[in-house]
Amino acid sequence: MTLKINEPKAKESTMAKAVQWIGAPLDRADGELKTTGKARYAADFPLERMVYGVPIVSPAASGSLIKLEVEAAEKLPGVLFILTHENAKKIFPIQNDFGTATKLAEGRFPLQDKKIYYAGQYVGLAAAETLEIAQEAARLIKVICKEERSALDSEEELPYSYFPDNNWGTPLPVIRGNFEKAFSNTEVQLKAVYTTPVEHHNPMEPHACTAVWDGDNLILYESTQWVVGARNVVADALGLPREKVRIISHFVGGGFGCKGFVWPHTLLAAMTAMHLKRPVKVVLSRSQMAAGVGHRPATHQELSIGSSKQGKLTAIKHHTITQTSFLDDFLEAAGGPTQSIYSCPNLLVSYQVVRLNHGTPTFMRAPGECTGLFALESLLDELSYTLNLDPIELRLNNLSDKSPEEELPWSNSHIKECYELGSKIFGWKERNPKPKTMKRKGFLVGLGMATAMFPGVRSPGAAKVKILSDGTAEVLSATQDLGTGTYTTMKQIAAEVLRISPHRIVSKLGDSSYPPAPVSGGSMTSASVGPAVKSAAEKAIEALIHISIKDSSSCLYHLPLEKIHAADGKLVYQDDPSKTEIFEEILKRNNLSHIEGESFVKPDNSAEGYTVQSHGAQFAEVEVHPLLGQIRVTRMVGVFDVGRILNQKTARSQAIGGMIMGIGMALHEKTVYDPRTGRVVTDNLCDYLIPVMADSPAVEADFIDKPDPRFNSLGVRGLGEIGITGVAAATANAVYHATGIRIRDLPITPDKLLKWL
Repeated sequence: MTLKINEPKAKESTMAKAVQWIGAPLDRADGELKTTGKARYAADFPLERMVYGVPIVSPAASGSLIKLEVEAAEKLPGVLFILTHENAKKIFPIQNDFGTATKLAEGRFPLQDKKIYYAGQYVGLAAAETLEIAQEAARLIKVICKEERSALDSEEELPYSYFPDNNWGTPLPVIRGNFEKAFSNTEVQLKAVYTTPVEHHNPMEPHACTAVWDGDNLILYESTQWVVGARNVVADALGLPREKVRIISHFVGGGFGCKGFVWPHTLLAAMTAMHLKRPVKVVLSRSQMAAGVGHRPATHQELSIGSSKQGKLTAIKHHTITQTSFLDDFLEAAGGPTQSIYSCPNLLVSYQVVRLNHGTPTFMRAPGECTGLFALESLLDELSYTLNLDPIELRLNNLSDKSPEEELPWSNSHIKECYELGSKIFGWKERNPKPKTMKRKGFLVGLGMATAMFPGVRSPGAAKVKILSDGTAEVLSATQDLGTGTYTTMKQIAAEVLRISPHRIVSKLGDSSYPPAPVSGGSMTSASVGPAVKSAAEKAIEALIHISIKDSSSCLYHLPLEKIHAADGKLVYQDDPSKTEIFEEILKRNNLSHIEGESFVKPDNSAEGYTVQSHGAQFAEVEVHPLLGQIRVTRMVGVFDVGRILNQKTARSQAIGGMIMGIGMALHEKTVYDPRTGRVVTDNLCDYLIPVMADSPAVEADFIDKPDPRFNSLGVRGLGEIGITGVAAATANAVYHATGIRIRDLPITPDKLLKWL
């Protein structure tokens, strides 16, 4: 995919000399394509003889399939094929291991048996000449099931729950010191229960896949956060060599985690296309997305906290009851932040998981961190009022210069600066600390704050940088841009090394045929792929220098390599700047169309002996109507320490988006299931509430912007998820400050306030 923005040439030479491209607030490289409708998402590729597929779903939540009555559908003019368990291609076993990039989002192969695990599970696919015919065919097919007792209520199923013994290899429960003994002897004790509901990702672009067979090669236009992982899963499942499968995902209209792995509809599209020998497009409806592409599971979090009267934490217990499906083990690790932020010698973090007849949960923006921080940071706020301490002072009392969990120093941490700058921008010191004392135009006004955090994560990543004979350059990597700005930041990194304007560089991403890159999840893309781009650009320049010093026609002939560097699209000899060679001339004289550098960068041991984590401070102001219980977030400030900032504009966009999503978590979002059938009731964007413009306040995001050189060569950490993590707690704390009412059950809706106001 070619993305290019033209810039007047008069500016290029001057800008490249004067501007430090990394950190500059450049406009998005893909902005024009998106705003003019030219950007093609997975469902937007016009292919000849296109076939449209619509999933057939189970009405039952548990049981087995007896029969699909397909006769009426098959008689419809334009219906081409009904895919069922009786004619589906056999799917081959895969390791289903995240480490091998072969993880299925749902650990069950579609249409390989008759077992039903949740309402909305795919039991077939109707394929037709038009979407409307396919929809009608799917509607006409009668799904006859033998229903069994369904597990639909967490409380009822609690006796059958299990206690996981590990979380991604970390033994559970997590024990530090002796909680029971320390808590019984502590001066101040608090206990509380906090709950969060099921939430759905609801990205603007629905899940979509267009499958095209070219002989024995398969091309999938897929909406995915991981083109390499999707390629590996589909190839292994269909029994194909991985080089025979290509995933293209140039643009992704949001994911938030639900597009991180392959869901069953992708395999159904590929199987149907194989049978019909025509392209097949499957685009999920909102209702199908609510049932079959994951969600954030509900949590019931029981916290106990003990401290001295001066506010020094002595004991914390955090027990989380959460949910998974009968297909997979999934853990919403809400206790993670409790383990890793504050210094506390006695700690107990444990989990209990209930299996329900719902689809498998999956990662949703900051999984565990934002649910866990809602509980932890709310209880710390309660403790601050009990002790009559400023909430920031309480947190400062319990910070440590090393990780409480691993007892290793932070690789680079500026959390105190986050508190200081955030409170200054927000005007925290002007707050009257007594609840229900601040008013504005008839509304109760409250101010709240919370700590934000997210671990520093990176994985191996690769990139290729080409310098072309016309003086432009290309960056290629099989990473993805979910709307986060990756197209833009990768150009900026290359520009910094090549010393040419980023507007003369084209980013080519979202294609599994490019150098491999990890999933765009865990806030790891910049930290993983960015160093590979930097290294590849350095290798490209080095290769260009080697050509020049071996070229007898060059003024750089036989000059020492280490004294030649790139500047303004040229190679320059540092001892005599008059000796320069323009990139284009070097390549043309040597009859080369381009020269390239490629690099595969693995995490090194530079951070060995340190713990890598990003921190932040978030502040919220709310107005609450004293008679109606209506809540509005009127101001929000977030200050984040995420290492070096690659692009001030796209970084702020990410932080602001995360904070607004956090408002949704705090005040709006809740998935409702029919308790009789297990079907999602809020399966549309009318009934599932998310923040709209009227709910979005003045949001300010700022950054400490200090590199973390121990983490990677760029000093950059992830930013995509930390923005949401402290918002729900900061908002809930602000509501308490405004009203004197503590709501521990999300979302905070007017009815929960009215019974107390």
